[in-house]
Amino acid sequence: MKKDESAIICQLRQNARISLTKMSRRTSIPISTIYEKLKSYQGTLVKKYTALIDFSAFGYTTKANLFLKFEREDKENVRNYLMKNPNVNSLYKVTNGYDYLVEGIFRNIKEVEEFLDNLEMKFNLRERQVYYIVDELRREEFLSDSDIASIIKVPAPQIQHCTR
Repeated sequence: MKKDESAIICQLRQNARISLTKMSRRTSIPISTIYEKLKSYQGTLVKKYTALIDFSAFGYTTKANLFLKFEREDKENVRNYLMKNPNVNSLYKVTNGYDYLVEGIFRNIKEVEEFLDNLEMKFNLRERQVYYIVDELRREEFLSDSDIASIIKVPAPQIQHCTR
């Protein structure tokens, strides 16, 4: 990754809502260059712009990481169910004995247990491991520090340029 690209990525990782003018001032990269780079990143390098929300402000005070293992014949149906479940914040397919890692957001521990009981009733849940998140110490910080980003060897993104 070129130096100007890593500078742009760092600025986005720190604040995805930063104005092009402010980003230009901080990076010494012309606004037009930043604009073109950001446009080329859409849907390739930049997957989604989103906000990190404090869910406890809405009464959802329990966050749990759930490692789940199901019978082979249930995996696709479970995946579809979890993809649509409103308590599932993030869903990952994992290895090392489990099928999925679910990051769930709940009002309390009782809701977590009800969620798991519901999964057991609907599907053949073979194994589960529950880890409650007590405190968030660091989140979404990778490549947000320009000094670190310049050290880390990140390959140049494969960006498809539009031709007209």
